[in-house]
Amino acid sequence: MKKAALHNLGCKVNAYETQAMQQLLEAAGYEIVAFHEKADVYVINTCSVTNIADRKSRQMLHRARRLNPQAVIVAAGCYVQTAGPDVGKEGIADIILGNNKKEHLVSMIDRYLKEQAPVTDWEDVNQGKKEYEPLAVSRAAGHTRAFLKIQDGCNQFCSYCVIPYARGRVRSRRPQEVLEEVRRLADSGCKEVVLTGIHLSSYGIGIPNTDEFWDETWMEHGCADAFQQNPESGQDVSRYALLKLLRQIHAVDGIQRIRLGSLEPGIITRPFAQALAEMEKICPHFHLSLQSGCDSVLARMNRRYDTAEYAQKCEILRECFDRPAITTDVIVGFPGETEAEFAKTQEFLEQMHFYE
Repeated sequence: MKKAALHNLGCKVNAYETQAMQQLLEAAGYEIVAFHEKADVYVINTCSVTNIADRKSRQMLHRARRLNPQAVIVAAGCYVQTAGPDVGKEGIADIILGNNKKEHLVSMIDRYLKEQAPVTDWEDVNQGKKEYEPLAVSRAAGHTRAFLKIQDGCNQFCSYCVIPYARGRVRSRRPQEVLEEVRRLADSGCKEVVLTGIHLSSYGIGIPNTDEFWDETWMEHGCADAFQQNPESGQDVSRYALLKLLRQIHAVDGIQRIRLGSLEPGIITRPFAQALAEMEKICPHFHLSLQSGCDSVLARMNRRYDTAEYAQKCEILRECFDRPAITTDVIVGFPGETEAEFAKTQEFLEQMHFYE
């Protein structure tokens, strides 16, 4: 039996996709071993969110080559996507798999073994197919908790962020496919699912208007069409889509806890938060990306909200939930940030009393 080893770099979405690729390899008859062991195939799911992530991705590819010079080295994911298909010419990988191509992992390995020549499966994610890539998992990587990817891509184009170029525009997973996976996970003993995506607050974009998920009352108002054309005007649709999906997951027997990945402040409204609070399986942990506590920096970041709005959203969550855990992430040293702007961020963070 051939042996395969996988290594993941980056976010929870990458972790989910690495798990899905592992299960594809298992289904093809591969024995999965630890990355530090000698294997016939090494798969590195790369990250490109920072230059450090790029460097770590290259380092792991070189490490795999040193572990077994005769092994098949697969470079997949965001670093491959942003570096372009020519990354294969560096000789650090035998197979190049761009984003939205991971489902082809086994067939690309077979092709390489047959042709004994480098293989590239890559396209511009903003020019190629716009469908959600059909990756899925059948069991949790841990004992009781599983990541559940429901969305990919981002349309926000924050000024510091490469992700729209690495992941493409927003695509959403069909609700029936999400529910099928939730039921499989529950049957395997999973008790908790963590909904994740590149831009979870845009869930709903890309679900066809003819999909049975959209009910007639909603469709009569043309909201889904508006969402496709103008995401800013479609935030109500995203709330509707995410809440409807959550209610359906909430009804699955065996699932006891549901967590949400990182959310944008704009999706939080009082009705939305109250609807979440009515579902007892929803864990009251909310990660609201802040990035800066200074309005002038937020504007240069193209974050589409200010600190007053952000504080209001946190207050809504605290009114609807009993002591919710609100966490965030912050970028300091943003190009052009002054000491005064940094001080404003520090002051805002102290005022907000984040859990973490």
